[in-house]
Amino acid sequence: MTNVLFVCSQNRLRSPTAEQIFASRRDLEVSSAGTNNDAENPLTAELVSWADVIVVMEKTHRTKVQQRFRKALNGKRMICLDIPDDYAFMDPALIELLHARLARHFPGE
Repeated sequence: MTNVLFVCSQNRLRSPTAEQIFASRRDLEVSSAGTNNDAENPLTAELVSWADVIVVMEKTHRTKVQQRFRKALNGKRMICLDIPDDYAFMDPALIELLHARLARHFPGE
């Protein structure tokens, strides 16, 4: 079982969509959080420590995670998807993009 944490800014659109679409995978345990203080589920050191892999939507998220949680990261794998904040929650185009960008990292069951 691999613990995967999806991270965006507000935890309202991109990362919750990723969490929902990968939640049915039997080989993954998933969660999501946002880097902003007013995020639906703000990113914490505990979440970073829990994760085996951290998937960020943009380079700015990667930078924030690296700066704020350097100790908790402890060499963890981080994947940047380069998905801009242009999609609604569960947008079919976002779902397709998430599957395409994560296929090589998490091949289907």
